[in-house]
Amino acid sequence: MRLNRIDWTPPEGQQQPAQVRRILRLFRPYAGRLAVVGLLVAASAVVSVVTPFLLRAVLDTAIPQGRTGLLSLLALGMIAAAVVTSVLNVLQTLISTTVGQRVMHDLRTSVYRHLQRMSLAFFTRTRTGEVQSRIANDIGGMQATVTGTATSLVSNLTAVVASVVAMAALDWRLTIVSLLLLPVFVWISRRVGRERKKITGERQRRLAELSSAVQESLSVSGILLGRTMGRSGSLTREFADRSDDLAALEVRSSMAGRWRMSTIGIVMAAMPALIYWAAGLASAAGAPIVSLGTLVAFVSLQQGLFRPTVGLLSTGVDVQTSLALFQRIFEYLDLPVEIDEPEHPVHLEHVRGDVRFEGVEFRYRPDQDRPTLSGIDLTVPAGGSLALVGETGSGKSTLSYLVPRLYDATGGRVLIDGVDVRELSFETLARAVGVVSQETYLFHASVADNLRFAKPDATDAELVAAAKAAQVHDMVAALPDGYDTMVGERGYRFSGGEKQRLAIARTVLRNPPILVLDEATSALDNQTEHAVQQALDALAAGRTTLTIAHRLSTVRGADRIAVLDGGEIAELGTHDELVARGGRYAALLGREALPVPAA
Repeated sequence: MRLNRIDWTPPEGQQQPAQVRRILRLFRPYAGRLAVVGLLVAASAVVSVVTPFLLRAVLDTAIPQGRTGLLSLLALGMIAAAVVTSVLNVLQTLISTTVGQRVMHDLRTSVYRHLQRMSLAFFTRTRTGEVQSRIANDIGGMQATVTGTATSLVSNLTAVVASVVAMAALDWRLTIVSLLLLPVFVWISRRVGRERKKITGERQRRLAELSSAVQESLSVSGILLGRTMGRSGSLTREFADRSDDLAALEVRSSMAGRWRMSTIGIVMAAMPALIYWAAGLASAAGAPIVSLGTLVAFVSLQQGLFRPTVGLLSTGVDVQTSLALFQRIFEYLDLPVEIDEPEHPVHLEHVRGDVRFEGVEFRYRPDQDRPTLSGIDLTVPAGGSLALVGETGSGKSTLSYLVPRLYDATGGRVLIDGVDVRELSFETLARAVGVVSQETYLFHASVADNLRFAKPDATDAELVAAAKAAQVHDMVAALPDGYDTMVGERGYRFSGGEKQRLAIARTVLRNPPILVLDEATSALDNQTEHAVQQALDALAAGRTTLTIAHRLSTVRGADRIAVLDGGEIAELGTHDELVARGGRYAALLGREALPVPAA
């Protein structure tokens, strides 16, 4: 089933058992380490229940009988038990924390890898802050549960079993009395867990909205827009309202079931007092139930039972709470991959660059009434050039993005050297097609690092050559730190034209046989555009080039020009042929206020 909304969740009864099994599968690769943790926990629990028996011997035998040697041995035994228990606890904490962090790493990596395989359409309809929140906040919120739950569950469960067995060995009647209220406590903890799970889901959604607001409003573009529109104050108020709602939810989450859980703690803390009180009354009546040593040892074991019992109940609450976080992460992992590498991909050692569109159709959504592209048949021979022109929204960029598989055609085929691009390996496709988009993106890194993103092993000489080809070397060389200059967030240290030329240099360094130039010179002034266009013309020599242009002056020299209208090819031919027809292309030229030359 296709997910239409990111926050889609199945009914709880349907979802929870499968979800728990899925969470347990995350720990499967570390079963060996978890087994070691289990052994350490079991050993720690056994050692810990020895101490009450030693204490009973101290009170009932060693002290009353004045046996100092036995008293010394029992005291040493109690100290040794404490030392061994501490060492075992440290070891199990180390191993369990390591396993938990590896699971967190696996989960983060899986989400990131899955999102890398999503089509461009996913990111156009999803806020960046939402994606960041899922990876950082949701997975980060599971850290305590993932790293501590396994150990807590095993250690507390083992301690409970060992304590119950030891208590029964001391006095079975007192043991039954101590266990009577446990079912009520379990029921209360489950109620609290379900309540916190609902609040947690809502809290994480609000946290994602807050992250999105920060990412959008505190970016360079957001600050510029907010200040120039006089919205800084209103943005601050909106952020404050969101933050206030989140704070209220945090309080609700922290206090959910707090009084009920506190009641459990009070009752458990009162049990030893009640047992001492009952034993005292029985003794005063002349009918002692057990010896003083047995009574003290039993109460000690009872405390050893109640602590892990409360721990188990708290762990159950934490697990139910974390299910809401796991659910949000699994929603991303379950999103269908729209663009995936085939099971047996085709690897091309040498790509000539022949590009062909055969009956191509494309829809952004299956329920879209009219296709964005329809009936596209085009051929660009290796080394040839094709320009795509037309009104805004005619499908020019969409058509070009089918070549590097930023989208997949929903009908027909796009072929490179006669091979459907959907059958090519990602490595071949990335090596074959270079894209310079109208949306220039630079990382917050040095100029050199941004260029080397295209070719990590590029030498300094290659960087310089690529920059010179894009007419940007002189500008970079004049900077105080040259190629080591930090470009700033999204490259805002540079002008639009400078960023565009750096992006062109990055593609030049990639040296692909097929170029997709999507408004590659749109941000340049006329003089710079002319210089860069010369560089692009030199780069395009011998390469297949698809150029999307708004200014028609940049595509006159293309081998063929395709005019798109409503996602269909309205005209196709050379510049002179299209001008002679006096159709749509000539009309577009006229709108640019350019003299229309005679055919």
